[in-house]
Amino acid sequence: MAFQNKFLLSIITLALHLSLSFALLPGPTHFMGANGFPNGAHPLTGLCPLYYESTCPLADEIVMSVLHEAIVEDPRMAASLLRLHFHDCFVQGCDASVLLDDSEHIKSEKNAVPNKNSLRGFEVIDEIKTRLEEACPNTVSCADIVALAARGSTILSGGPTWELPLGRKDAKTASLRGANVNIPPPNSTIQNLITLFARQGLDQADLAALSGAHTIGVARCVSFKQRLYSQNGNPKPDQTLNPNFLYSLARVCPKSGGDNNITPLDSTTPVKFDNYYYKSILQERGLLNSDEVLLTGGVQLVSELVKSYTENEALFFDHFAKSMVKMGTVDPLTGFQGEVRKNCRRVNGVY
Repeated sequence: MAFQNKFLLSIITLALHLSLSFALLPGPTHFMGANGFPNGAHPLTGLCPLYYESTCPLADEIVMSVLHEAIVEDPRMAASLLRLHFHDCFVQGCDASVLLDDSEHIKSEKNAVPNKNSLRGFEVIDEIKTRLEEACPNTVSCADIVALAARGSTILSGGPTWELPLGRKDAKTASLRGANVNIPPPNSTIQNLITLFARQGLDQADLAALSGAHTIGVARCVSFKQRLYSQNGNPKPDQTLNPNFLYSLARVCPKSGGDNNITPLDSTTPVKFDNYYYKSILQERGLLNSDEVLLTGGVQLVSELVKSYTENEALFFDHFAKSMVKMGTVDPLTGFQGEVRKNCRRVNGVY
């Protein structure tokens, strides 16, 4: 009898252990398949909008809470976080490599020419990560935080929302060289823009729509000064610039010095996500060369979309949202690739 009781007790204990183990597993949307992707994920990217439904259901609310605080304090931050996502995805995919600091084995992308003394928002990402770690330890990747912050910043600035695929993992490497050669410079020609976007699997329509991110934010004088004083190597201003706009820019950006002075990319509504960016281009008030060539570069599809977005803001919003989803799925690390960093600035295990 004693043996039977002991055997029965062992069976009950094992059953309780198994029940508890299954109860603690993530919900159905997060069960892993043989390839390491969660069930219901896109078969190619491994991403799905409900990735954190069971493991961190309040993830987006936490992100939006931090964003609201940050943008109220500094309205420019929305544009900075949106730009951060672009600069991440254009270098070895959307993997949060842009967040890594210099270390013994990492040459940080933050020191690349397009990023140094220019890219912002790292402290906001840190704060989001801290709060998510408190709520859901070791769960939400830094790469997904950057993507969520970009969408949230767009929404809080009056722009569109979109269903955001999630499940990216964080890179254990960075590419300083990649950041220097793959991120489109502000003085790009239209062909240069098309080439750099095509490297990421993005087409001319994506270029026209995603350039609309310049409807918010500012640029440093060093990014466009050549248009004021020596366009095309000549000691003359860019002839495509509106003369009154040229005069106003010259007051902010003198020929000598003032490289870090800033001016809005969209001078009409600099902190509101709308279609005035495209209206500015039609008025010859596109700030960067890479803005103006969307209209004057001689690529019919791009110039026609600029005109369409000027007349139809809803169309711009729709195209922007779709292109953001497309860009956000550029070469993500998923499944068993990469890691979920504890600290977004360094690879796990590096102190």
